[in-house]
Amino acid sequence: MIDPRAIRTFLAVVRSNSISGGARLLNISQPSVSNAIAQLEQALGVSLFERSRTGIMLTPEGEALLHRAESIDSLLRDAEVEVKLASAGVLGPLRVGGTPGALVSLLPDAVRLLEARIGQFALHVVERPDHDLVAMLHRGEIELAFVTTGIEQPPEDIEERTFSRDPFSLIVGRQNDHLPARMSLEDMMAMRWVLPEARGAFRRQIDALFMAANVPVPQDIIRCDSLLTTKAMVRGSQRVTILPVQVASAELSIGVLRAIVIKEAKFSRSIGVRRMADRRLSRLATMMLETLIHSSSL
Repeated sequence: MIDPRAIRTFLAVVRSNSISGGARLLNISQPSVSNAIAQLEQALGVSLFERSRTGIMLTPEGEALLHRAESIDSLLRDAEVEVKLASAGVLGPLRVGGTPGALVSLLPDAVRLLEARIGQFALHVVERPDHDLVAMLHRGEIELAFVTTGIEQPPEDIEERTFSRDPFSLIVGRQNDHLPARMSLEDMMAMRWVLPEARGAFRRQIDALFMAANVPVPQDIIRCDSLLTTKAMVRGSQRVTILPVQVASAELSIGVLRAIVIKEAKFSRSIGVRRMADRRLSRLATMMLETLIHSSSL
């Protein structure tokens, strides 16, 4: 059995790229760190580091341990917090991540339903690009990732489930009140646009809309990954964007933005959750998934 203190010492050395740096990070003596690493290597029967004048480099065995060590460290930190919260009658913490559009589309309703079901709980939410979310799942930094689904096959150790589908629409502000309720992408080429920059699943779906319509991506584009900024620019100008309807639902409901049907939009954006397939979920993460399943529009 590996001593959790040895795992934390190993991580400190990796993160600081030296034995001395790990000692400073942990506020203990350098010989204590060296001894802990030597004992860990002896217990595992492998060398974890290759040492040089410029620092350290993980061996293949060290890389394998790092993958698990980061997960163990996250579990230990959350265990401490979870016990304190439980004593106060609060469930959690649950750490989730997601792309902005997927979070907006799924998380608010799930939180509302969970609050009605269980009362107090602790939830931490971060926005990240798709590729960062996969790495965070592997490291155990988050339990659930809210993403656009159905675009590419997830890694073998990650399970993906779709909970909702949302049609793409042209989103315009009041300065475009003259536009009809239904338009072709071909008729939109002269417009001024705000579209996503990051080459994630969301952008690939929007690019696919133009490809399906056999029209080029417009030239007059502001590339922006912030949904708040995108909607603000469209709301205050003649610029337009393409968004799933749910993502702009708040602004659409009060009339500051309007959704125009895109004739060529034959497919909807699918959104859902990714999780580690072989990792047991916390109680709150399980309840979050149960809530999503129960409220699923599919």
